[in-house]
Amino acid sequence: MRKTFKDFVAEAASRIKEIYPWDLEEDLRAGQDILLLDVRCPSEFDRMRIEGSVNVPRGILETACDYGYEETEPVLVEARRRPIVVICRSGNRSVLAAWTLREMGFEDVASLKLGLRGWNDDEMPLWDAAGNRVSPDIAEKYFQPVLRPEQQGPAGAKIR
Repeated sequence: MRKTFKDFVAEAASRIKEIYPWDLEEDLRAGQDILLLDVRCPSEFDRMRIEGSVNVPRGILETACDYGYEETEPVLVEARRRPIVVICRSGNRSVLAAWTLREMGFEDVASLKLGLRGWNDDEMPLWDAAGNRVSPDIAEKYFQPVLRPEQQGPAGAKIR
């Protein structure tokens, strides 16, 4: 039987640590030196993000983690022993990225459980690329999934 996206996420989640948004917020308020690694696409990152996050899209994550590539992100390369919290919209891509980082030797990695949706549900601040605070209502609307008919699958198809 083929594996689905949900299968990959569940398998990776069983191998990594997850942190809830309210716990991350508490750690940040306490002044912990956490690298916030947002693995969404740049256009998503520009729309809204947690202040101080670094954007490394999941598609270039592996090359961003090592020197010698056009995608190298020095702050990430040097964070192998630093606490890292990986962030995405819903907490799925971040699980996969956190697992990848663990496999690449990063020692203290967690995924933000519930993602930015969960962060916003607790009305914690999100900022756009211009440094403006994003209203929780606007973020809520943005985070709602919108599927086109062709993305929903054939009528009667079993969706896992």
